[in-house]
Amino acid sequence: MTAANPYAERLDAIPVARHDVTVAGTRTAYWTYGPDDAATTILAVHGFRGEHHGLEPVVAFLDDVRVVSPDLPGFGETPAMPGRHDLAGYADWLTAFAAAAAPGAVVLGHSFGSIVSAAAVARGLRAPRLILVNPIGAPALEGPRGILTRLAIFYYRAGARLPRRLGDALLRNPLIVRVMSIAMAKTRDKDLRAFIHDQHDTYFSRFADRDTLSEAFVTSVSNDVRAAAPDIPVPTLLVAAENDDITPLSAQYALQKLFPHAELVVIPGVGHLIHYETPQAAASAVRRFLRPSGADTP
Repeated sequence: MTAANPYAERLDAIPVARHDVTVAGTRTAYWTYGPDDAATTILAVHGFRGEHHGLEPVVAFLDDVRVVSPDLPGFGETPAMPGRHDLAGYADWLTAFAAAAAPGAVVLGHSFGSIVSAAAVARGLRAPRLILVNPIGAPALEGPRGILTRLAIFYYRAGARLPRRLGDALLRNPLIVRVMSIAMAKTRDKDLRAFIHDQHDTYFSRFADRDTLSEAFVTSVSNDVRAAAPDIPVPTLLVAAENDDITPLSAQYALQKLFPHAELVVIPGVGHLIHYETPQAAASAVRRFLRPSGADTP
């Protein structure tokens, strides 16, 4: 990493420990942040091509909460799962991981993590509350930049079909990673943009292999939160971005209505990188949502 982390000072003050647990046939690497005796534990699920570092800026503003943050199978330090990396596989893995490492935790998912988290809770993962940040609330091809999604589909398909060495080089190409990063970032703060690009340069290519990446990508663009929403019985918070290029606000309002119990918080002036650009606002929304407030409080 070469760019300064604007959240480093806050993160340095939070205790963190690395762990491993084998669930669903996969040795899962995960990190715990915050005090062991915290009143609330959050299980944080990162997005596509990312790993646990991506949610650290939000963690930085949740210093009195215990956060359990795994690397998804096939990304970061967690090896690929046996079998296909489809939605059922990821949801089963998350349910098993929650039971082993974070029983009773509030579940938080960002982007692709919102799809996995919602599916797992709908299928029986026991959580008192659910938080979805930049939830994927509509098919990616229907988003404001559907043409970019089509280009991404071509990119990942080419990476999967080319000879292995060429395909792997294409999928890890730093220039393409930088183009993705530039397309997603909305902030005009030069230092923050440098940090975001550095994060993507450092962590966006830490996937197990091209087959795993291709399967996960197909899962990410073939599913969204809508299918799971009606079957989620717990209070749910949607933290949406005003300028999200993947799910427009109109779709987020429609998504909210599909849940039995959901509230929507919209963060202005940000896109699909709430976790990097406005983590304090996201953490504040989370704190308000978790604050005891009456009969519906678990």
